[in-house]
Amino acid sequence: MDKLNYTALRETICHSVLSNGLNIYVDERPEYGKQFAFFATRYGGMDLRFRGEDASWIDTPQGVAHFLEHKMFDTKDGSALQRMAAQGVDPNAYTTPWMTGYFFEGTQGFEDNLRTLLSFVSQPWFTPESVEKEQGIIAQEIRMCEDDPDHEVYYQLMEAMYAHHPIRIRVAGTVESIASITADTLYQCHKAFYRPGNMVLCAAGSVDPQRVEDIARKVLEQEPSSAAVTDRGMAEPPGVVRKYAQKAMAVSIPLFEIGFKGEPAPKGEGLRQRLLAGLVCDVLFSASAPLYSRLYEQGLINGSFDSGFDMLPGCAFLTAGGESRDPQKVLDEVLKEAERLGREGIDPALWDRLKKASYGVMVRQLNSLEGMCFELAQAHFEGEDFLRFPECFQSIERCDAEELLRTWCVESRAALSVIVPEG
Repeated sequence: MDKLNYTALRETICHSVLSNGLNIYVDERPEYGKQFAFFATRYGGMDLRFRGEDASWIDTPQGVAHFLEHKMFDTKDGSALQRMAAQGVDPNAYTTPWMTGYFFEGTQGFEDNLRTLLSFVSQPWFTPESVEKEQGIIAQEIRMCEDDPDHEVYYQLMEAMYAHHPIRIRVAGTVESIASITADTLYQCHKAFYRPGNMVLCAAGSVDPQRVEDIARKVLEQEPSSAAVTDRGMAEPPGVVRKYAQKAMAVSIPLFEIGFKGEPAPKGEGLRQRLLAGLVCDVLFSASAPLYSRLYEQGLINGSFDSGFDMLPGCAFLTAGGESRDPQKVLDEVLKEAERLGREGIDPALWDRLKKASYGVMVRQLNSLEGMCFELAQAHFEGEDFLRFPECFQSIERCDAEELLRTWCVESRAALSVIVPEG
């Protein structure tokens, strides 16, 4: 395996690419008493259309990626989830709009559990009866999400911001869409996306990098494979679809989320944009920012107020939200503050303080085996090198944040999603 050295962080990552196209990253830490493994595919809730083997386009129902995640633990010999738990590790999985990951953490039996993980993820087993049973389970999960105000305020915002991009589609699908999923649908999507060239394996902790590579080579098919080709719809206009969206639910105080629609980063610039946009969120929304204090003192926000940045293939956006009796007033104040900062500039002392704090958070996250594996996998799928973040931080200037405020945080790119009390 090749060794990737990061002197600024005193980190070394072992990396190799198997003949089947699988990328493997291992962060060896002998001093740790536990191990973590993460096996992920570049396939998520927004990948509804892909090119088949005969080069024709295939359309699938909403929610297939999430449905697959549920069913992948089923094997001919029973539940892989139960088998791994019985061996003393904690296994789990999750699906995002553009990635599905399977992982486990433990202190013993790492190699046996790694074989199990690679085996059940790469060797699907579905029956019509098990698929029908899972449809009922996932339908209950969907209905629970539809009753969750936090879930609804987010997807209402995505539908208000985006005209075409599948980020507006719910990862779990709808009760109606999952009813059309069959075992054949699952096998077809597994074949298209669960191939080594479209996947990544990351491991961290007290593990032997060469043994990880050897096990992966032995368990997985070695026939060369590549990334799947997907179609995520038409290009997005810069502005939002509609500025305001509202729904009544069982809440005592209006729940809101503000979104600012940004531009996807150019190839190779994703990590830098993620760090820059995170700093802009801190400058505009954090508890250290002047706006936060004013909104709090006026009773427009409370301790639930939070913000963040998300970037997926083809889209990027800032969000901020919480509880407020006047969400529109909050948005008005945010727009005024963004305009002022873009015009007058960000306070240099505040900028330096927030930048140092953000860098410190990134460095502390390196202590998490789970966080390291997740970041390595996500960066790989984005074509980035996560551990380059010290150089990226150095390249970000105050003027970059001011320009992003002037470009993104404007009325034409803003949408407000509100959940109001019923009645």
